[in-house]
Amino acid sequence: RAVTLLRLESDLRRAIENHELCVYYQPIVSVEDRRLHGFEALVRWHHPERGIVLPTDFISLAEETGLILPLGLIVLREACYQLRRWQQRSLSDSDLIISVNLSGKQLTQPDLIERIEEILHESQLKPWHLKLEVTESVVMENPELAAATLGRLRGLGVRLSIDDFGTGYSSLSYLNRFPLDILKIDRSFISTMNQTEENLQIVKTIVTLAGNLGMQVIAEGVETEEQLNQLQLLKCQYAQGYLFSEPMDAAQADLFVLNRVNSS
Repeated sequence: RAVTLLRLESDLRRAIENHELCVYYQPIVSVEDRRLHGFEALVRWHHPERGIVLPTDFISLAEETGLILPLGLIVLREACYQLRRWQQRSLSDSDLIISVNLSGKQLTQPDLIERIEEILHESQLKPWHLKLEVTESVVMENPELAAATLGRLRGLGVRLSIDDFGTGYSSLSYLNRFPLDILKIDRSFISTMNQTEENLQIVKTIVTLAGNLGMQVIAEGVETEEQLNQLQLLKCQYAQGYLFSEPMDAAQADLFVLNRVNSS
């Protein structure tokens, strides 16, 4: 296992240098009318021997080795430039957002704010079109530091989201300390909400909680019309999942955006 991990680390370092990492995009849509709201940027690795490698196979290693810092900047930069390209070609709604994940290591990166400012300036993307996602567990590792960093990010005008909400056992009393705009309900709750009344009530409670705190809600992992109909009844604002599209490369996402513009 040690040899395998060492080889994978070596391959990942080479991948960063050789531009083997690419960004895929999964649509986020309005629950009410399926209007395109934005995309979540998801990293993929075009390995020369193994083909497409999913994040589950290398992100934890990137975290352990610190490679998540250059990797995270690659994804952030490409995602910002991609949204700006759509805007310049008048293919996107003026309010379209791009959502990018921030890891725990990135959240403690001393020059994080400066690097994000730099990328926004280079890409000419307005800060409010960028949404940064942090998981509940990452925030709860060091709530004081997280609150300070998120406050500085909010000061840039960037939108902020808690990802996988409900899985990190956070104290609800902390939620109003963070300058958050959005809660993302973890897919595990969405996939089971039509199976039992208890699961449905959990989703309902999260939507109500977010509303009371002035936040919007995105449901992850929506796969059926039944789930979407239930989210409509609960007044959940946004959803993403295979019901709308699997993650797409930039060319496929181009067509997706174009088709939405032509059909609207």
